[in-house]
Amino acid sequence: MKDLADTAGLRTTYGSAIFRDHVPERTAEAVRRLEAAGYSVVGKTGLHEFAYGITSENEHFGDVRNPLDSSRIPGGSSGGSAAAVAARMCEAAVGTDSAGSIRIPAACCGIVGFKPTHGLVPTDGVFPLAPSFDTVGPMARTVAGCEAAMRALAPELERADVDLQSIRIGVAWLDEADASVRARVEHVATLFRKRKPLELTFPREAYPAFMREAANVHHDLFAEHRDLYGTNVRTKIERCLRVTDDEYEAAVATRERFRERTAEAVDGQVDLVLTPTLPCVAPPVGIGDLALRERLISLTYPFSALGWPALALPCGEAEDVLPASVQLAAPAGSDAFVLAAGAAVERALASPV
Repeated sequence: MKDLADTAGLRTTYGSAIFRDHVPERTAEAVRRLEAAGYSVVGKTGLHEFAYGITSENEHFGDVRNPLDSSRIPGGSSGGSAAAVAARMCEAAVGTDSAGSIRIPAACCGIVGFKPTHGLVPTDGVFPLAPSFDTVGPMARTVAGCEAAMRALAPELERADVDLQSIRIGVAWLDEADASVRARVEHVATLFRKRKPLELTFPREAYPAFMREAANVHHDLFAEHRDLYGTNVRTKIERCLRVTDDEYEAAVATRERFRERTAEAVDGQVDLVLTPTLPCVAPPVGIGDLALRERLISLTYPFSALGWPALALPCGEAEDVLPASVQLAAPAGSDAFVLAAGAAVERALASPV
């Protein structure tokens, strides 16, 4: 369980020195649902401080390491959850995703990660980052593992049957990826008979909407405990606090236009959007979140802005033992369909040629 979710009687730090000794009295609803379904919490996993970062380097509690290659980052902010699954320390793990925090570490560590439709899984008892972006979702070594956890997290989730040959996919952002990653994702695209290029352009002007929400979450806490924030997150919160009302309002309007344009682009045209999850394999440690952030969230953040379900699925080695990851996404409410499509792709990739 990512140490962002409250667990009654068990220390929950949110990756922050401020909450180093925090033991909540109540358990987050997502945790409660999993336990009711028969899952057991075997541990709390490390994360980027307050879930605001993509490297899971944490100066308070130590950096998470990538089990595939300790010289590479595990991704973040749910890096500990991904690492625990990849290292076979648990069957499944829970992460949170506001801009890619499930999908980025899943891609870096070579596992499966699922960001559900915004609002499908309760976030009660999970420390917020940017509430209109925040989601809670599963990570596992297979799509089936994620689907099983999702049925506990969202019991109303229906089952879906899919045929890869009948799914219409729109392929986007291949040119944003390094050649080795692009080749693996292009191969996945060939598994679908009905495929077409899809033009999607995410406007950077929408970022201040996320930033203002993060500023609102941390406004009072930061004012009281500024010196207890790590340097990385402190720098970002300071930037967030400088977002003006005009910038925020313009960003909200830009985000809404992006939603409308994307809906128009896919409506009646494609059933599923296929992209790389990351434009590269897991980067080396030591570069830092501030230098890596914009590129690593570039292909995941748009689906957070849309509120769509999105699945990160390993799709073969790209560099040495480091995997590429393909991202499958569809309009809000299509969670069962995305999981079913991911399972079909997983089976096809595992089949002998």
